[in-house]
Amino acid sequence: MTKMNWISNVVRPKIRSILSRRETPENLWIKCPETGQLVFYKDVEANQFVIPNSNYHMRISAPVRLKSLFDNGEFEDIPLPEVPVDPLKFRDERRYADRLKDARTKTGLQDAVKVGYGRLEGLPVTAAVQDFDFMGGSLGMAAAEAVITGMETALARKTPFIIFAASGGARMQEGILSLMQLPRTTVAVQMLREAKLPYIVVLTNPTTGGVTASYAMLGDVHIAEPGALVGFAGPRVIEQTIREKLPDGFQRAEYLEKHGMVDMVVHRHKLRATLSELCRLLTKSPAAPVQNSLPVPAHA
Repeated sequence: MTKMNWISNVVRPKIRSILSRRETPENLWIKCPETGQLVFYKDVEANQFVIPNSNYHMRISAPVRLKSLFDNGEFEDIPLPEVPVDPLKFRDERRYADRLKDARTKTGLQDAVKVGYGRLEGLPVTAAVQDFDFMGGSLGMAAAEAVITGMETALARKTPFIIFAASGGARMQEGILSLMQLPRTTVAVQMLREAKLPYIVVLTNPTTGGVTASYAMLGDVHIAEPGALVGFAGPRVIEQTIREKLPDGFQRAEYLEKHGMVDMVVHRHKLRATLSELCRLLTKSPAAPVQNSLPVPAHA
């Protein structure tokens, strides 16, 4: 009898506590990269993935970014063309095909760029988002095809085109085929320009390498999120090359705005309204209707 009580009162509760601990979400808390403060995940999510106290802008996924951009979170998912997988049969420590498979499982995306079409405060807009979680947002054939498809969709539907850039640069596993995408995307930007359609770039953390050397710096307007690292080579590489200490904040959004490389630094909470206003100004569209919740008084 005593043995049964011990099993019921001690062993079973311990097993339940172990199982319940395993079921606790791993992302229940987020550690701020800037201050080290632990913040409740739901609070950060509700704050558009901006850490409440430090104002640090976390990276967000492509689907979440598109939902936060468009009215009511609704958008048309633009189908993207297929490209050859692993054309060079590349292998370093692992096969490139295996890396792609892992990235697709992790993110739920086919590649680093997702394209959507919807309305931004009533105005039709086409947007593309680079997802840094997909192999560092690197630009390969599939990602470039997505960017070009987004621009062609904007051309066909005569809408502004917005791109949220986040990348470590060209995808080394595709070699010269990756580098060839830089002029291809640049040609697509020129097509937008000739059609007089607005092209707005939002630089998020980080935007570096070949992406910065091509379409990410060819916009009509360049917006950066606070604290975003933007540049071609990283600060450490530059310091080693020129053998000098770089200024504080070098290559960060605020420094770049001060020195004329970006037009404005906009907090994520104000980004949607800013993009809407820019799109309307550049397309000469009427201002979005103001939602007035108060009753309009009757005229005497």
